Amino acid sequence: MSRQHFVIPDLQVKPDVPLYHLDWIGQYIVDHAPNQKTGKPGIDVIIHLGDHYDLPSLSSWDRGKTQFEGRRFKADVEAGHRALERLEAPLDKMNRDLAEWKMKQWRPEKHVTWGNHEHRATRAAESSPELDGFVGVHLFDEFWQARGWQTHQYTEVIDIDGIWYSHLFLNEMTGKPLGAQASTLLKQIGHTFTQGHRQTYELATRYVGKKMHRALIAGAAYLHDEGYKGPSREFSERSGNHHWRGCIHKFDVDDGQYSLLELPLDYFCRRYEGVTLERFMRKIYPVAA
Repeated sequence: MSRQHFVIPDLQVKPDVPLYHLDWIGQYIVDHAPNQKTGKPGIDVIIHLGDHYDLPSLSSWDRGKTQFEGRRFKADVEAGHRALERLEAPLDKMNRDLAEWKMKQWRPEKHVTWGNHEHRATRAAESSPELDGFVGVHLFDEFWQARGWQTHQYTEVIDIDGIWYSHLFLNEMTGKPLGAQASTLLKQIGHTFTQGHRQTYELATRYVGKKMHRALIAGAAYLHDEGYKGPSREFSERSGNHHWRGCIHKFDVDDGQYSLLELPLDYFCRRYEGVTLERFMRKIYPVAA
């Protein structure tokens, strides 16, 4: 029997970044829940591809630079925790309403595959043993598992209905992340897969006998711009921040096969705010002339 998957790419939450999109994504999930009365199918599985927590306090990229001052690990973790609560707020409300109406609550299958940003906490604990128990991925595991998520460690690959999901895939010979284009990755991995990690959106297909293998790379579902990718989109058309951002809704998932619906953040904004994302963001964060 086929199922529906909803895929959330990297959110990279950190203090003081806009999170309006989490309201929209959370509401979309609830809007596409199975209907108990009519039997209409809906989302069965939610997969978060990792890098939910950005953890800039543990970054080695700009350590020692001016912008690094003031970062705190506790604040980073709390920002990620509160973001998950915000994302799931529509689902929490729905279940409270269902309980009040004496109806069965909706508990979709939920998975998160930790990314390299969460792995920063593991590396910090390993390099400073005195931090053991205070810093580590267990802080994320405990919080998410309490909210019904199955957590999967960095580079772990999970098979859901014939699709391999992971934050990224490793070269088995070198242990380093595979970084080729989607079509090449599909040949190297040899199986239908979906991953996050890379701030891009790529699709590829490859037939093996009568079966089609599919590659999907989607590594961004956030509103803010990343400084390491160059100037903000407001000031430069050559910014590295010009990339696809959104979520994926897969229908008729069975044995690695599925139909695909792309949901850019602009779609969510138009649906729930009634305006384009660009117009919404300019209203919230006006740019001085």
